[in-house]
Amino acid sequence: MSTTQAGTTQTGTATSLLRFATAGSVDDGKSTLVGRLLHDSKSVLADQLEAVEHASRRRGQEAPDLALLTDGLRAEREQGITIDVAYRYFATARRRFILADTPGHVQYTRNMVTGASTAELAVVLVDARNGVVEQTRRHAAVAALLRVPHVVLAVNKMDLVEYAEPVFAAIAEEFTAYAASLGVKDVVAVPISALAGDNVVEPSAHMDWYGGPTLLEHLETVPVGTDPSAEPARFPVQYVIRPQSEEFHDYRGYAGQLASGVLRVGDAVTVLPSGHTSTVAAIDALGVATEIAWAPQSVTVRLADDIDISRGDLIAAGPLPVPTKDVQATVCHLNERPLHVGAKVLLKHTTRTVRALVKEISYRIDIDSLEQRSGAEGLNVNDIGHVVLRTAEPLALDDYTDNRRTGSFVLIDPSDGTTLTAGMAGEAFDTVSTTDASQEEDWV
Repeated sequence: MSTTQAGTTQTGTATSLLRFATAGSVDDGKSTLVGRLLHDSKSVLADQLEAVEHASRRRGQEAPDLALLTDGLRAEREQGITIDVAYRYFATARRRFILADTPGHVQYTRNMVTGASTAELAVVLVDARNGVVEQTRRHAAVAALLRVPHVVLAVNKMDLVEYAEPVFAAIAEEFTAYAASLGVKDVVAVPISALAGDNVVEPSAHMDWYGGPTLLEHLETVPVGTDPSAEPARFPVQYVIRPQSEEFHDYRGYAGQLASGVLRVGDAVTVLPSGHTSTVAAIDALGVATEIAWAPQSVTVRLADDIDISRGDLIAAGPLPVPTKDVQATVCHLNERPLHVGAKVLLKHTTRTVRALVKEISYRIDIDSLEQRSGAEGLNVNDIGHVVLRTAEPLALDDYTDNRRTGSFVLIDPSDGTTLTAGMAGEAFDTVSTTDASQEEDWV
């Protein structure tokens, strides 16, 4: 089944999967919204609901406070426990969901980057009383930067503005115009009251002027994924299989997960970064031979020619990226330790890890105004900027705008393996080194 197909199987099991992230300013009601979504979609276990009802009664509340379904994890994050993003899994009859609940504080920009990096949709929450605020624009900018295909503006607390259509219309117009300036093409605005349940799962009886879908209905019907046949094939090699037995002495397979596109037996492919060419001789999926594989299947690929291939190589077809040692990228720094020019790091791209040197920090992006601040000596935690890297070995990076899987990478501290920075590659280009030549030779 193609990843663009949605629906249910004959047994009623949801077949399509939507990964989405939620983001909102503090006190906009995001915890209540997530709790309402889980509760009204019947995705809360009985003992969980009983615990929430008991805690609510202790606080003197008659109705269960659905925010308590997520507040525990949020409190842990604020206490410094290492939980970057709280993931929730739930399903309806029409679709399965992975929800990345990201914090709303400004200092947790890195957490939204983590949660939205694999999301196909972002729900940006605003308080109807406050409208579009600085943090709203920040969340929209991060979603645009990460090329999240779909954005939902959830205008919450409509019950506190008397369910007024003009209030919703003004907020929706302002946000849509700002998102369009960032290059976000698909924005859907939904007026909701997470506390009362209006337009979250069930249609609201208080907003008959709104003719659009409820939040859950939109989540169930928004197009998911892309057509793999329309993308170039990218197969990062994770493991080389060479069985040590007489029966399979000629077997040489390359195992991994197809990052994008489709591979068929007989396809001409190129191995990067070496540039050697061959054809697909066989494809094994779960030990069974098949004629075709499509992203994101995990398979074993066998080639017609005996080529020197190891973990980290990329088997590719279609338009090919040009392997390069000079990489420019937009990055979000995730670690408390700053990233400086001259820093020696490890760069992990798909299954390949190479040494790299930070040659230049071209500028830092002011995420509120989207202005480029040049002259930055380093990037601090949550900073987003543009860097130039020099790698010890060539990398076959796609442009992130074309392929999120093979256009992304992370920078790692070589001393302790800590993840430092998330990167989104741009086009490779030649630059003049801004670091000491002897330092570069020593590392890369």
